[in-house]
Amino acid sequence: MEGGRPVATCENQQKNLVDCTCTYSCSKRGICCECVAYHRSLGELPGCFFPPEAEKTYDRSIRKFIEVMQG
Repeated sequence: MEGGRPVATCENQQKNLVDCTCTYSCSKRGICCECVAYHRSLGELPGCFFPPEAEKTYDRSIRKFIEVMQG
């Protein structure tokens, strides 16, 4: 349970984990739809959208994403 509701299951979770570049461990890892929805609700992007060095800062803001991508 997370936030009063169960976290979804995903038949592709193990496959998704192979390509997941996020270094933060959480219950949504590999359940991409849950991860995207969670970060979107916070006005953020998931860690996998960021290059490795930027992802490690855990700054998931859209501002940081734009800053990094304009580099």
